[in-house]
Amino acid sequence: MLKKFAVTNFRGFADRIEWDLSNPSNYEFSQYAIKDGIIKNAIIYGPNGSGKSNFSFAVFDIVNHLTQKNKQDDYYVNFAHAAHLDSPVKFEYSFKLGEYDILYVYTKDIGGILLTEELTVNGKKIIRRKEKDITYDASLVINKKAMNTLLHENSNQVSVISFLLASIPFPSTHYLIKLRDFVNSMLWFRNLDERGYIGLQTGGTNLEEYFIRNGYIEDFAKFLKDVSGQEFDFSLTKANDKYLTCQIGEIPVPFNLIESTGTRSLKLLFYWITDLKNASLVFIDEFDAFYHFKLAYAICKQLFSLDNCQVFMTSHNTYLMTNDLLRPDCNFILNDNKIKPLNQCTEKELRFGHNIEKIYRAGAFYVD
Repeated sequence: MLKKFAVTNFRGFADRIEWDLSNPSNYEFSQYAIKDGIIKNAIIYGPNGSGKSNFSFAVFDIVNHLTQKNKQDDYYVNFAHAAHLDSPVKFEYSFKLGEYDILYVYTKDIGGILLTEELTVNGKKIIRRKEKDITYDASLVINKKAMNTLLHENSNQVSVISFLLASIPFPSTHYLIKLRDFVNSMLWFRNLDERGYIGLQTGGTNLEEYFIRNGYIEDFAKFLKDVSGQEFDFSLTKANDKYLTCQIGEIPVPFNLIESTGTRSLKLLFYWITDLKNASLVFIDEFDAFYHFKLAYAICKQLFSLDNCQVFMTSHNTYLMTNDLLRPDCNFILNDNKIKPLNQCTEKELRFGHNIEKIYRAGAFYVD
């Protein structure tokens, strides 16, 4: 699980901003949001322009960096803070992966080219690289000649970790394999004016064809009814259909002609839900942009019930800011280059019976 994340000089974050998921409070309610002493589910709030989307992008830099999974084409446009273009962008990840506490820190230049990286496992420095200078723990059996070739020919592009994973057949229990598997299974997505996603898969998919080919038509209809109350009688008009049709009376109508913007967003969400069994961390940006507030609540309930992965979201919907859904330590405010949970944004002791949405709207929470 991700324990902490920090980034410096990324886009709008000129100064270092740290997100600490390893320090939950002792609330007795909504305990499903905490696992192994780490926050598993959270919603990030903040005013427009506070950097919620950019922060989520920053969390997923490691996917661009270590995997061949799907990436955003324009990710490295406007990569560093405009006032510090000559300074590196620094990323710091702290993971708890089984028996291993892993700290991975690296820097990149304005174009996203790797400059330095450092890996610490259970408090022991394993790898330290600065440009062409590299030191590593003796437990790593490394082909020094190949490593030197890597450093001299590809020193600004290839991670030492990526090189090791591609070169050495580590056992499945090795910390580098666990790190690789976690990062390979991270997923970021959103559905605003344009759909987009980072990680977990490669390439694009026709969602309706995917439902048809994998036998998810009835499951999709049930999902729509359960979370939104909409009932659709889906049918196929020919053997190799790639698109869903709905029976309206005796007439089959293409589903994409009658689905609303919100329903189209639900279609994408259902697609990802069918694959979340393979995910380690899911981050949905502005997930409820097209949802009724009660629908957003129902979806959160379903996603937060997943035990196998961390699920995080950004939102403006304060209806979700309730102790019936999460806890004060799992609702974060991002503003002024800081991100803090609600219980650290007020001197008031927050209890289950408090209406934290009302307290938030009254301006009682502040990030300092």
